[in-house]
Parts: sequence; structure tokens; C-alpha cells
Amino acid sequence: MDRLSNTVRPYAWGSTTAIPALLGTAPTGEPQAEMWMGAHPGAPSRIARPNSTAPTAATTPAERPLTEVIAADPEGELGAATVARFGPRLPFLLKLLAAGSPLSLQVHPDLDQARKGYADEEARGIPIDAPHRTYKDANHKPELICALTPFDGLCGFRRPTEAADAMEALGVDSLKPYVDLLRAHPEEAALREVLTAILGADPAEMADTVAEAAAACERLGGAHAPYARIAHNYPGDPGVLAAMLLNYVQLQPGEALFLGAGVPHAYLDGLGVEIMANSDNVLRCGLTPKHIDVPELLRIVRFEATEPGVLRPEASPSGEERYETPVDEFALSRYTLASGAAPAGLTAPTPQILLCTAGTVRVGELDLTPGQSVYVPAAEAVEATGSGTLFRATVAAGTVRAV
Repeated sequence: MDRLSNTVRPYAWGSTTAIPALLGTAPTGEPQAEMWMGAHPGAPSRIARPNSTAPTAATTPAERPLTEVIAADPEGELGAATVARFGPRLPFLLKLLAAGSPLSLQVHPDLDQARKGYADEEARGIPIDAPHRTYKDANHKPELICALTPFDGLCGFRRPTEAADAMEALGVDSLKPYVDLLRAHPEEAALREVLTAILGADPAEMADTVAEAAAACERLGGAHAPYARIAHNYPGDPGVLAAMLLNYVQLQPGEALFLGAGVPHAYLDGLGVEIMANSDNVLRCGLTPKHIDVPELLRIVRFEATEPGVLRPEASPSGEERYETPVDEFALSRYTLASGAAPAGLTAPTPQILLCTAGTVRVGELDLTPGQSVYVPAAEAVEATGSGTLFRATVAAGTVRAV
């Protein structure tokens, strides 16, 4: 077991205070959007484990990237079953995510779409770092966000008639064609036609419409208030109108959202624990200055109205509260530990990352305070005690069972 040193990403939408408040550190004044825990090549966690191939030294070993440690012994670190299923890499990435302003509207491909899209762009010779590159890898990116504070977001399409009512209430004449489309067609066709029209319009020509819509949202407040906030951060962006097609969701601490392939979504505000398949494949559909590949996006998006399924953890006799999802790459669960209670047995045949979010938790010989985490190789014996909250991230394939 190894204590993790993790990188905080300073994306512009990040809160300046939420992650420092959890860690008990002073804010820097700069946004602190995401703290990454895992073996993503862009910002791998680091551990102070000696390199077995290096000469023995009396000094404390230097920190090494977790990617390097896993590459040196994939089966020893991940377990044979994980390597057989996902290859010699940790298949998930765990994050603390702190949104201080709305993220871009986005959607993720399924596994088949990702493989085909990546192969196509590779064959066409599009550089992996090109701004117009859509597929960075050949993997899908399902994800789960669990709220640590009240957390606002957008998730999936709402009923077209509901979106039509919301737009009509703004009293903006130039939105009337969208309102008519949303009421005149079957649901899937209505959503497709309106999103296509919004994303295909000239942004300069849309600027006045977006500005009028934003002013009306500000004036009306209530259910329109989230869209006024979005417009404040993205003035003139047609994505403000696209956002009105989606369900607005407010999570309370402990509640979660699972975001599968093809589901448009955006996080607006709050602090949460996020886990995802280890991929960088994101197709944006608004609220961003980055490239939007409209034809590919329209192929990936699932145009169906859905109720956002808010997840609550399912308790087990062991005290583990699990967030059930339909994917193999990851599983997230939570332990609420009480002082003097029996230790929670966490030994598993899969690799784990354990993150403390409240109180003080002792994992093995290591004490964790909020924001601190450890990496546990597959099959390593581990127990947790103390008084606090511990999140457990691991691989779901084959179901995690005690060893």
C-alpha cells in the first residue's frame, strides 16, 4: 500500500476554494478544478516506493509515477484478471472535482464508436494533439459523479415539450422556430432538429438571440436561473440554448449521477468525487471555445428524453455502500466509519484507490485526513478503522470479493 501524491488541475472553471477547504490548506487565488488519483499518463499519481532494479539506498526513495510502477509489474499490481480484461493499465481514474462555474456541454462515445473513430483519425494522420482531433484513444469514458456538497448539473434530454415551454416563456421572438419544432415532431426528431439548428447556426448571428434569452432567464429566475448563470459565464454562446434542452439536476451529498455513452451533460457547481474509465474522449456540444465536431457529435448523441437517474448507495452487511453502475472498468463505494467499530475489511483481487473525504481514517499503517488517498495493489491485505468517510475505487469486472 502506498500513499499517493496527486496533481491538481487548474482549469478555468474550477472553484478557488472547494478543494483547499477539503484539504485544510489556504486558497492560492487560482482555480483548483480537479485532483487526479490514478495512472493517467497526463498527470499520474506518485508514490514513494523503492525501485527494485535500482541500488539500495539508505535515504527515503524518490517518488515515482504510478504509471511506471504498474508498467514494471502489471500482474503484480493489477492482478491477472484485470490485465487479461483491460491490458497492463489501471482502467479507471478517480478525481476530486470542484466546479466553480459551468463546464462545457459534452458527450462521450461508446466503446465501438471510440475504437472506430480513433482508427479512422489515425488512418487519416490527424496528430493526436491537433485541436480538431476528436478521438484521443480507443476507449469509452463512462463516468460517475458523487456529490460531497450540494452539486448542480445538466444530464440528458428532457421532454421536448418541457424545453419548448421553457423557451416560449422567455418571450424571445427568434426562438419561436425552435419552440415550434419541439412541439411539431416526435421526440427524437424534435431534439435532433433543434440541436442541429443551434449548433449549425452562425454564432455571430445567434449572439443577439442568446443575449435576449439570457436577459429573460435573469428576469424570470426560478427554473430559468441556472441558464442565466450559464449565460453569464458563456455570453453569446449558442450552447446556452442547447443547455435548455437538458434536465437540470441538483444532487445532495451522497447522491450520484451515472453518465453513460451518448448522454449530453455538464457540471455547473459543487464538489464531488468522480470516477471514470481511463479515457480522454470528449465530444463537446457547447459552452466552450474548443472545436465542436458537429457531424460526429450528432452521430454519437442519443436523442431520447430521459429522467436523470439519481443514484443512492446500496448498503451491504459489511458496511460498504455501493453505487451500482453497468460498467466493468470501475466501481465506487463508500464507508462511513465510527470510532471503536470493528475494522472494515477491504482486501480485494483488484487494485484499489482509497480516498478519505471526512474525519480521520487509518488504512493499514497510514492515517488519512480529508483529500488524502492511498493506492492498494491487487490482493494486498488491508483494513480501515477510525472515524470518518472513506471512498473506495476499484475495478468492477468479476465483482469485487474479499480474499
